[in-house]
Amino acid sequence: MLGVYSMSEKKEVLFVVKVGEKEIPVTPEVLKIVREYVKTPMTLEELAEKLGFDSWEEAYEFVKALPLWIMWTPPSLWEYRRRWIMEKAGQKKE
Repeated sequence: MLGVYSMSEKKEVLFVVKVGEKEIPVTPEVLKIVREYVKTPMTLEELAEKLGFDSWEEAYEFVKALPLWIMWTPPSLWEYRRRWIMEKAGQKKE
């Protein structure tokens, strides 16, 4: 499940993927690892190790919960997209 959390003090939005009891924030570093998983023959065990999960099952649940548009977003573009989504959400509220 993808969650969006508003950081009221900073007025920023944090995208988080919930896997079991863990909440993994989507950061450029996480995106680099996920894109490596998508583009290379990396096993779920290797993905779990790189993301700090306990097992490949957690990595599998993470990959299932992460939307494809995020998975294929280049890390260098992630901050721009995140800000754009925040701006669009702010315009709708006003």
